[in-house]
Amino acid sequence: MKSDVVKKGVERVPNRSLFKALGYTDEEIERPMIGIVCAKSEIVPGHMWLDKVAEAVKRGVLMAGGTPIEVPAIGVCDGIAMGHKGMKYSLVTRELIADSVECMAEAHAFDGLVLIPNCDKIVPGMLMGALRLNLPTVVCSGGPMLAGRVAGHKTSLSSTFEAVGKFLAGKITQEELDEYENNSCPGCGSCSGMYTANSMNCMCEVLGIALPGNGTIPAAYAERIRLAKHAGMQIMEMVKKDIKARDIVNEKSLRNALTMDMVLGCSTNTMLHLPAIAHEAGVHIDLDMANSISEHTPNLCHLAPAGPTYMEDLNEAGGIRAVMNEVSSLGILDLDLMTVTGKTIRENIAGAVNKNKEIIRPLDNPYSKTGGIAVLKGNLAPNGCVVKRGAVAPEMLKHTCVAKVYNSEEEAIAAIDGGKIEKGDIVVIRYEGPKGGPGMREMLAPTSRLAGMGLASDVALITDGRFSGATRGASIGHVSPEAAEGGPIAFVENGDKIDIDMIACTIKLLVSDEELARRKANWVAPEPKIKTGYLARYAKLVTNAATGAVFKDE
Repeated sequence: MKSDVVKKGVERVPNRSLFKALGYTDEEIERPMIGIVCAKSEIVPGHMWLDKVAEAVKRGVLMAGGTPIEVPAIGVCDGIAMGHKGMKYSLVTRELIADSVECMAEAHAFDGLVLIPNCDKIVPGMLMGALRLNLPTVVCSGGPMLAGRVAGHKTSLSSTFEAVGKFLAGKITQEELDEYENNSCPGCGSCSGMYTANSMNCMCEVLGIALPGNGTIPAAYAERIRLAKHAGMQIMEMVKKDIKARDIVNEKSLRNALTMDMVLGCSTNTMLHLPAIAHEAGVHIDLDMANSISEHTPNLCHLAPAGPTYMEDLNEAGGIRAVMNEVSSLGILDLDLMTVTGKTIRENIAGAVNKNKEIIRPLDNPYSKTGGIAVLKGNLAPNGCVVKRGAVAPEMLKHTCVAKVYNSEEEAIAAIDGGKIEKGDIVVIRYEGPKGGPGMREMLAPTSRLAGMGLASDVALITDGRFSGATRGASIGHVSPEAAEGGPIAFVENGDKIDIDMIACTIKLLVSDEELARRKANWVAPEPKIKTGYLARYAKLVTNAATGAVFKDE
């Protein structure tokens, strides 16, 4: 066992004395030591009850003959961090989390890991760290929140952001706004739509690094606790059989994940996290692969924000197993890959039934014949940008807009709230990239304000930052190169026309090459917004976030 280096032999008497100080018996010390990495905190609704999940995982490990050892991980609540300086700290925590998993597991010589995340950056961060280590690993997330209820309709966090826009536009009263505040998020769990957290939890299930049900079983269900116990038992099987993380997360399983990303219509942020996960697994995937996969992959699900259904509905319809089984006949998935169940994907999805053909569309009635995410390229984004095409109104898939340019999210929100945005505009928000922000803020407030004001089908947005997985409408993010690096988005001027074609996957700034060259020659790189601390270090080292390679090798 790997843990022998901290517990075997005369020379490890001091080490064993410290285990004894923790209360471990000789019998516990002799067993495989399983690191239970738990991100429980009292600031993230998706993580509030992860201690209960951890306890269930530990029971499973004990039942299977192992010794569970819980260690902590941090996590930012993107919703609470949204709309202010705090959001600059969200993406950068992904690297901190990956580093901490690596440090804790290596320093204490764990034999295997069970990762207990739930929300946006915590899921990919933990998985990235585990892939560096290449230990036996199981992901067991905390599960999605149940949908809220307002005026008899299901709602979610994104509904509250849009309610603010409705209120500012005079479309609802203060009392109605209070209803959204009090009832949209009814309890613990990751926010209830197909936002980034649930997208990544579903991706873990598709990759095979999590047990079936991980992506969709609601946090409030006892079934989630049973899943956690099975995760604890299954990690012991993986340790015994020496099945490691990279045996499961590899080039083929990552291609499956990209494919199911398109089928499910996941968050655009998966295009940020999957390349980073692949990088840690020693696999290269890029944005170009997304469009090539999308061309022959139907979009079968329209969960919020793309549609009126939620994770609990997908779970009742059969979950990820049912969706994978639905597309299995197309030959677009590799079904013979090993998973943490000890069985192949084919075996895991055998017998899965689509119980609701409105939630999971059949192949002969897809929402679209191509995937829910598209990567656009052109002179405005030579390295690409990302849009959740499945959440865009048909009339916005191909159009030309007039640019109104803002150099921060705050400037853009002030313009929207001030009534300065009109039908036919494109709101350009720049200097919000990984270096320019710094930190690549996620922006739900601008998009939801417009949606609440009834402009989601009339106004497009584009940024070198990120749009939330809860975003709907023609919101185009991850523009690369970013403005702070001298990307073309830095040279857009008020009144410029931008042509967007999400069918042909192009985005063009309609000015001449000569004019672009003139603007570039006159451009002056901005002074760093933050000069000290972790964000300043991040901004110094960061590269194009769309590649997934966040830090340069030094």
